[in-house]
Formats: sequence, structure tokens, C-alpha cells
Amino acid sequence: MSFSYSISASLALAAGLAVSTVAFAASPEPAAPAPAPPAGADRVTNAVAEFAGIDKITGRIITFDVYIDETVQFGALQVTPRVCYSRPQTEEPKTDSFVEVDEITLDRKIRRIFTGWMFAESPGLNAVEHAVYDVWLKACKQKSDVPAPEAESTKAEVPKPAAAKPKAATAPDVTEPGVTEPDASDPDTTDTN
Repeated sequence: MSFSYSISASLALAAGLAVSTVAFAASPEPAAPAPAPPAGADRVTNAVAEFAGIDKITGRIITFDVYIDETVQFGALQVTPRVCYSRPQTEEPKTDSFVEVDEITLDRKIRRIFTGWMFAESPGLNAVEHAVYDVWLKACKQKSDVPAPEAESTKAEVPKPAAAKPKAATAPDVTEPGVTEPDASDPDTTDTN
């Protein structure tokens, strides 16, 4: 009985495989998957990084904008974003910035306390946690209400107005009424001691 059972089970299995092979062969070919976009091609480079900071003494949270490669002081911290990337509005948000944060110590020395990436979607991941001040990335923007800093090159290129050259001291052409000029033939009566 076991021999006949195994033969019938084998025949059933073979029949099932034949049916599935025919069904697979008759099915249309699946479409080729769309090629993945190149990594990093969909990120947007921004000119402004928006940060939030908390002063733990006063409890005030302040939002401030910083242009790329410019330094802004927040309390005893100096924040300098080097790049700020985001994604287009049509995609899932992903905002990150490479930031350098320095601390001005009580003896007026500057000490680097943070260099790295900050992520707006995970502010607690790489926020700067200082004894008094905390700073984290909120967003990246193309422009800001804060006026852009003047570039060093534009300052040097702007021509300075020509200063008025002082005239050489000359004898007045016209004497004022009531003022007499000394005569060159008169002896000098001034005291030279």
C-alpha cells in the first residue's frame, strides 16, 4: 500500500509541476524594472541653513538663519554651516547639513566642540548639546529674510570715492576788512624765548 501510495503521490506531484510549467511559460514576460536614479542626483543644494537654539538659562528657543560658509554667534557658540542639502517637495523630506560649531571660552579662546552632519528629521541625533546652549538644524532654504553678507571680493572691487586733496597753503588773495597784513620790511617783534 505504501508503494502504490508513493507512486500516486509522485504522479500527482509530476502532474502539478507540468501544469505550473505550462502556466509559467504561457504568462507574459515581466516588464524590466525601471533603472534606479543615481545616488545624490535628487538632492537640492541650498544657500541658507535654518537652525534653532535654546538658551537653557532663560528657556528661550530662538530660530536663526545662517548663509553657507558664514559664521553666526549664538550665545557662546559660533555656528558655521558648510553645505545644506534637501530634497524636492515631491519627495520624502531629507534635510542635512555639514556644520562646524566653536565655543568661545571664558578666557576668550575659540575651541571646536562639533564638526559633523546634522539632520533636520532627526534633531536629537547630532544636535550640539552644550552646558548652556543647544543648537540643531531645522531646515535648508534657498533664501532668507536676513540680508546676505557682503563677499570679500565685492568689497575690494568697489572703487573708493576720490578724496578731496587738501590745497597747498597759499596767501589769501583778498584780505578781510579790518585785518592788516604785516609788512615784510617791518622788524620782527615777536619774542623768540
